[in-house]
Amino acid sequence: MRHQIFAICAGLALATPGIAQDATQGQGVYLQYCATCHAVDATGNGPMAPALVVQPPDLTTLAEQNGGVFPTTRVVWRIDGRDPLVAHGSPMPVYGDFFQGDDTPLKAPSGQPIMTSRVIADLVAYLEGIQQ
Repeated sequence: MRHQIFAICAGLALATPGIAQDATQGQGVYLQYCATCHAVDATGNGPMAPALVVQPPDLTTLAEQNGGVFPTTRVVWRIDGRDPLVAHGSPMPVYGDFFQGDDTPLKAPSGQPIMTSRVIADLVAYLEGIQQ
């Protein structure tokens, strides 16, 4: 009986749909925190770009540069600081602490869940939606 209850609960948890990301909210976050370096159109030539030693990448070509698959995990980890390169110093600010809270799952292309904050999930939804 105990195993049956566990199986039912596990099945319900898997069947529950994830919370949808809001790309419109993500666009607002992008314009407020990212456009200064990456530009309003996300092509990497924002007003701060000339002052940076390492130029911001074109965020509209992330999927193209990754074999046509949007690199969800890499993007989340780059923003929140879990990317080990970022954690050891990078021109990209780490927003993990700033955007923390309200955890939500995202699904990586592999199908694995990635836990991140609602703000980052919305931002990732926006970035995924502007791919060329």
